[in-house]
Amino acid sequence: MSDSPALVTGPAPVYDVAILGSGIAGSMLAAVLARNGVKVLLLDASAHPRFAIGESTIPYTLVCLRTIAERYDVPEIKTLATFTNSTKVLGPKFGVKKHFSFLLHHEGQDQDPQEVNQFGTPGLLHEASHLYRQDTDAYMFHVALKYGAESRQNFRVADVDFDDSGVTLSTAEGEQYRAKYVVDASGYRSPLADKFKLREDPCRFLHHSRSMWNHMTNVRKTDDLFTHRSAADTPPSPWYQGTVHHMFERGWFWVIGFDNHEWSRNPLCSVGLTLDPRKYPKSADMTPEEEFYSYASRFPDIARQYEGARGVRNWVSTDRLQYSSRQCAGDRWFLLSHAAGFLDPLYSRGLSNTAEAINSLTWRLLEAVKDGDFSRERFEYVDTMQQGLFDYNDSLVNASFISWSDYDLWTAVYRMWAWGANAGTYRLSEGLFKYFKDGNEQHFKDLEKAPHLGLYWPDHDGFKELYDLMIGQVLDYEAGTTTARDAADTIYEQLETVNFVPKNFGFSERNLRFMIPGPKTILKTARWLRNDADPVVKRMMTGNGREAVKAKLRGKRIF
Repeated sequence: MSDSPALVTGPAPVYDVAILGSGIAGSMLAAVLARNGVKVLLLDASAHPRFAIGESTIPYTLVCLRTIAERYDVPEIKTLATFTNSTKVLGPKFGVKKHFSFLLHHEGQDQDPQEVNQFGTPGLLHEASHLYRQDTDAYMFHVALKYGAESRQNFRVADVDFDDSGVTLSTAEGEQYRAKYVVDASGYRSPLADKFKLREDPCRFLHHSRSMWNHMTNVRKTDDLFTHRSAADTPPSPWYQGTVHHMFERGWFWVIGFDNHEWSRNPLCSVGLTLDPRKYPKSADMTPEEEFYSYASRFPDIARQYEGARGVRNWVSTDRLQYSSRQCAGDRWFLLSHAAGFLDPLYSRGLSNTAEAINSLTWRLLEAVKDGDFSRERFEYVDTMQQGLFDYNDSLVNASFISWSDYDLWTAVYRMWAWGANAGTYRLSEGLFKYFKDGNEQHFKDLEKAPHLGLYWPDHDGFKELYDLMIGQVLDYEAGTTTARDAADTIYEQLETVNFVPKNFGFSERNLRFMIPGPKTILKTARWLRNDADPVVKRMMTGNGREAVKAKLRGKRIF
């Protein structure tokens, strides 16, 4: 690896795949391709280590990462799939994530303990974490180099030229590389999006938000804000040991602690604020830090959390976050993840969407390298799936922002997200469990056969209808054609009636704030599964539960 231009003494080598961007997406793809015999060139305009956000993992992400690790024989990726592994391998710099927590706020008022929600990540199945991205991204970059990927850091691509036999990548100074195929994982400033004018203007997404963020020290622990609350109003798991969302009408603050457990040696906490710019236009008179604190000051408990905290980097402030592309795949090229589009950090979808796309893209690239067919048609499925991930995330996040003006409606949206994410995770896990037993890759390919690509649970028509009902009710509320109460009633009527949403856990129980089930709840749900559940739900939940128990008896985790 060299960071300075090389002297060219003969024809430049031809790589099978060139990847633009060595962040976690580009480096992970480079690692799995190189591990499987592909000649990979990894190019980046900057160098590691570097700051990155997208730090909160979810169970769906963890199963995707474990699938990639097993399917493509890159065990190092498993390091990122559990809090324990990441801490052991990379050091005690990562936060533990035991839950998603949501606290709704109103300007000038103390936070109402009746307007909170906590959704636990099931400890027997998944051990989520807050990733310290400058370390995880550098780690994956070095894994790619270990398996033979070649890299050029500080290489800024000025031109990408396609011909019948491949791709030429050039700098403004004339340095060139050749490849048969190029994957752009560089993010918003994608050279390929620019070259082919792929950005949609206006962006097709309904959701609008802008953001500002930093890493800080001395952030007050969320639990310390509410020491006066009763036991009934205190969640089963400490607020600060998960990803905390402080929501208000059309906006939210995030709190992602790296210092939230006794083993941590990282004093930092990731903080950010995301706002709908149509309601909260960007200030021309304040710095990003001043603007952040000006919004925090509107909510007494949020203001107390950040009082005395200190930023350790330059604040980042964006204009509208959302951008979209009309296509992700072409002859000899693909836009991966954030090179193609972006929505919002809400629900921590960025890394899971990236991993899902890598999983589907990789086996197609491996076959393309073997037979020389790099046509767009070969990668059309990945394009459709990735666009679906963007579109369904758009509808969900947009509905969430709308619902924050009414807590009851928000809880209905929240439950649809929670169960959809769980069902999708169970589904992916099933494929992985089958693969563990016989090593047949067809189990993963079978998961691609789904009619609603991009939806968390993409092959269940009943869930798709229920999801569409939820989105429609929220949009009707926004349009003023129904009330928040009527919209929530309509959604809950279906949640409580259908046999594919589990009972007792809290997915359909309207007034349950904390969804972290104990043994009694699990027993009740087991009875429901046996007697009343949709057969698909029964199979998925029973199978995942059985594997969790077996792993516990062996003294090991599944993932």
